[in-house]
Amino acid sequence: MSSIAPAEEIDEAKERAHFRAVVNAFKYYKLCSLDRIHKSENIISMLPAKHHKRLEKYRNYLTEFKRCLDANNSIVHLIIKDVDTMFENVDHSIDLMTNGTESFGCNYNNCEIPSQTQHKMQHDVEKVQSVLKNIVRDWSEAGAAEREQCYKPILDELDYRYPVEKFSDRSHIKVLVPGAGLGRLAWEIAAKGYCCQGNEFSLFMLFASHFILNKCPEANKHTVYPWVHQYVNHLTSEHQIQAATFPDVPPTTRQSHFSIAAGDFLKVYTELDEWYCVATCFFIDCAPNVIEYIERIYAILRPGGFWINLGPLLYHYSDMPNEISIEPPYDVLLDIITDVGFEIRKEKTGVKTKYAQNPNSMMQHEYNSVFFVCRKPELEDTF
Repeated sequence: MSSIAPAEEIDEAKERAHFRAVVNAFKYYKLCSLDRIHKSENIISMLPAKHHKRLEKYRNYLTEFKRCLDANNSIVHLIIKDVDTMFENVDHSIDLMTNGTESFGCNYNNCEIPSQTQHKMQHDVEKVQSVLKNIVRDWSEAGAAEREQCYKPILDELDYRYPVEKFSDRSHIKVLVPGAGLGRLAWEIAAKGYCCQGNEFSLFMLFASHFILNKCPEANKHTVYPWVHQYVNHLTSEHQIQAATFPDVPPTTRQSHFSIAAGDFLKVYTELDEWYCVATCFFIDCAPNVIEYIERIYAILRPGGFWINLGPLLYHYSDMPNEISIEPPYDVLLDIITDVGFEIRKEKTGVKTKYAQNPNSMMQHEYNSVFFVCRKPELEDTF
């Protein structure tokens, strides 16, 4: 008769399996990404000889794409180099020794991924490719325009609410940034003197932010090719192999009063009345139930504290099978926010924002985002 493992053991086993799967996605980044290049090469090889000649220039670029993948792969392996001990309370080194590059029963340099795991692996590798684009968004000069759109309104609002003339020492003003991604917004807030903590759930993002924030003391030391995986809507092949250097500033130079906490926002943050400000950027629509996020933000804010938000309402769980999701439009969302207890101090629609967008692409995705500032009433305000 088999025994049933306690719930905490099951959860721990799932966490370790997920950790290994994410590490493997980084390790197999090059192999899976090469599949797409090989697909193009194979298709061209089946074309008539005269088409071969007409595509000669493009075939040469396919070779360049492989060079870009090699460069990206070097960064990818730097990112996961020390992840086994990056969390203070967990050591995954044993997991990685027994489930590393051999986890699919093959040598990394000369293998094919078994078909039963290929679809899942390809999906995870696409997340690694997305991480490379987010590196550009958060930590390169090429991402400065997006940061100006998305982060500056939040930074300006913080300065308006806590002017330096009145708050010469901001180190006691605790600011939380849920959904911190690769940490640039939280880092910028801390650089202004606030005590800021970013929170992130995705291991893909956490691995990369750990590398950038702790292992990149020099500006523009590393190079990535973020658009090499995009095969459509290019004016020139040169745009597909456009390079970006990072980090544009050395992030290790300003780390006082700054931290990143890993985990589910709803599970990590339960202390009431703790934060002076919660700043959310492209975050609230990541919730299966956005009301839970609103209620929790209200609960953890100090009386008189502010919630600053910018982003769209994409509602990431909306089309996921077997997942719950509610998708209230903005007007209903505002009603929910006020019903929870917030005072809406400022709000604006139609704020033009992009997210990890290739600036040279013939197709541009742009959000008409919403920006709002809410305040949790002071205790005396409720009487």
